[in-house]
Amino acid sequence: MADALSVIPASVLRNLSDKLYEKRKNAALEVEGIVKQLALSGDHEKISAVIKLLAKEFTYSPQANHRKGGLIGLAAATVGLTSEAAQHLESCGGENVGVGLGQAIGQIVPPVLNSLSDQDSRVRYYACEALYNIAKVVRGDLIIFFNQIFDALCKLSADSDANVQSAAHLLDRLVKDIVTESDQFSIEEFIPLLRERMNVLNPYVRQFLVGWITVLDSVPDIDMLGFLPDFLDGLFNMLSDSSPEIRQQADSALSEFLQEIKNSPVRLLLTCSLTVGLDSWPFVLKILMLRFSVLEIFMSVDYGRMAEILVQRAASPDEFTRLTAITWINEFVKLGGDQLVPYYADILGAILPCISDKEEKIRVVARETNEELRSIKSDPAEAFDVGAILYIARRQLDSEWEATRIEALHWISTLLDRHRAEVLCFLNDIFDTLLKALSDSSDEVVLLVLDIHACIARDPLHFRQLIVFLVHNFRVDHSLLERRGALIIRRLCVLLDAERVYRELSTILEGEADLDFACIMVQALNLILLTSSELSVLRELLKQSLVNAAGKDLFVSLYASWCHSPMAILSLCLLAQAYQHASAVIQSLVEEDINVKFLVQLDKLIRLLETPIFAYLRLQVAAHFTGPNYGFSEFIGCNVVKLFLELLEPGRYIWLLKALYGLLMLLPQQSAAFKILRTRLKTVPSHSFNGDKLKRASSGNPYSQILHYSGSQITEDGDVRQDNRNLQNGINFASRLQQFVQMRRQHRMLEKSQEQSQARSSCTLSKEGPEAEESRGPQTSDSNLPPSRSSRRGLG
Repeated sequence: MADALSVIPASVLRNLSDKLYEKRKNAALEVEGIVKQLALSGDHEKISAVIKLLAKEFTYSPQANHRKGGLIGLAAATVGLTSEAAQHLESCGGENVGVGLGQAIGQIVPPVLNSLSDQDSRVRYYACEALYNIAKVVRGDLIIFFNQIFDALCKLSADSDANVQSAAHLLDRLVKDIVTESDQFSIEEFIPLLRERMNVLNPYVRQFLVGWITVLDSVPDIDMLGFLPDFLDGLFNMLSDSSPEIRQQADSALSEFLQEIKNSPVRLLLTCSLTVGLDSWPFVLKILMLRFSVLEIFMSVDYGRMAEILVQRAASPDEFTRLTAITWINEFVKLGGDQLVPYYADILGAILPCISDKEEKIRVVARETNEELRSIKSDPAEAFDVGAILYIARRQLDSEWEATRIEALHWISTLLDRHRAEVLCFLNDIFDTLLKALSDSSDEVVLLVLDIHACIARDPLHFRQLIVFLVHNFRVDHSLLERRGALIIRRLCVLLDAERVYRELSTILEGEADLDFACIMVQALNLILLTSSELSVLRELLKQSLVNAAGKDLFVSLYASWCHSPMAILSLCLLAQAYQHASAVIQSLVEEDINVKFLVQLDKLIRLLETPIFAYLRLQVAAHFTGPNYGFSEFIGCNVVKLFLELLEPGRYIWLLKALYGLLMLLPQQSAAFKILRTRLKTVPSHSFNGDKLKRASSGNPYSQILHYSGSQITEDGDVRQDNRNLQNGINFASRLQQFVQMRRQHRMLEKSQEQSQARSSCTLSKEGPEAEESRGPQTSDSNLPPSRSSRRGLG
């Protein structure tokens, strides 16, 4: 300190702390001259003493003017040192700074850096000015303080004082020039600081950061691409900034990085080698070295780490951020190769929601990326996680957007085709979700789900499981059966063989404990069987039940479950041309409670036989019926025409006539169905009746009084054949009738218990609120509906 005071006059020190800038400036010039003379004489100890005096007595002084003077004095001393200034930049705690130099007891830059955060804006301004002048002198030697300078400039870029901001901007430009020309800059030491600052929200700081990223990326010897994952998320975060300028700068930086990735020499090297052959690899490398540096050629792109960031940003609420992220993902899928295999599930999780994005540009890119990703054939042995992909697809089945659900199902279908064994290992995880998807509001989704179910059900075990779970879903959700039942059953019949599906359904429903559901389900299956074009082969097979073994087996298989519904069993018998048995079934309904539900089903059966197409198909059936591949209307027309054409020969088809008259007797006389059927039966010619046959068929039970020919029996269609003890093509119809009667008895018992339960509930309610009961008044009944059989017995 004494050496410095002996070197610098007191008047200079006094003026250095004056409040007037001009006096401080003149004093600084004198300090510059003094230091320059000491440098020329090689008196390094006195130089160090002067620097220490300026730092401790001035820059750290509590007086603002002293701090201003100290800063301008340090800058002047640096200028005076010229080429030797670098030796005094860094404090060594009193130790030798370098060979030939004395004690270095002070430092230049740290006090200036400390003043950059001074509470006085004018001090901060002069600190920027001082550091600017110091940097101009020492240039690249300032790099050792780069991180501290960068941190200070980052804060000053958002300074509240405009003059400080302007000064910091000038200093920032100079530091950028120094860094770009320096070979001592360490990107590895800088990146942690940059990563930390990228989360700042201040717009001025964001502009400052993007500017530095752009500058460093322009330096050929600095591999910013290799460190891109460290600040990529911060750049994407800036895309949603409220400032258009910041968004534009961030987008420009990201576009430049993406272009660099696409033009990466390593990517070009691999592409060229695969195109012209691996033997040409050295030649290709030489060509690339003419254009790129060695660092550029061998720098790597970490697709994996960046993929994680892009996946998160693809779900951003900001539209521009989503578009940029999905664009990057699209390029990564094309370029990433094996590096992206472990991230396929995450990428898919980002793509699928974007397929339904409200912005068309995002939807287009997302669909392209999805197709690109699905076209890549990866092996589970190569880190391809089938379970993770299935998890993502299953989760997206709950999406509110139809397009996303459809693509998720396409992925499950693709995995089943390529990795069936692996997918079946996760079947328990996805099976319930796939069944739930059958209730989807979209027909396309339901059809895709059924395709997947059918693919899974190729194995007998999974086929049984599918049908069981399907029936369970119908049982717990009757609305599913009403809305989607026909679509589901018809599609499964196409994909899995109609006969196989119906046999399995019949087996399950035969033992169904919920009789009401079994009845509803059988009625639905029966309607599909009679009207669906997909089941035309099945209907043709059932028509041959009396003459064909395969038809007989199918008839018997369906019969057990069809017993749950009288109208279903009648439809089955009419389809199989088992008219005698149909008549017997109708006669067995004498114990049935003819309620509303029964009459509704009977009405449907009659109307099913009378379709609008009947009028012209009756005339055209012989000319135009060519096979089983006809639609709903054609089927109904053809079968009804055949049925009623047989009535033209009532002598031969006496049991058919009796069955139809039996149906007529069950209908209320004022109902439309009664009038329709009666009108049809009136057209039956009476001249062709065989009196004996009619008399015998009209008396008693059809299975107890059919032996009126010596050693012969009337068959189901009226032909005569030898007695087979009530067997037709091996079908024991008497036993089948008994099976039907027993099943109907179970249904009647259930209905009776339900009525009793309702009566008890009504009685309880009437006791609790007799006034409410009286206010209801008498209940009117439909005059078109006859009383139930139980009420008849009560009256009689």
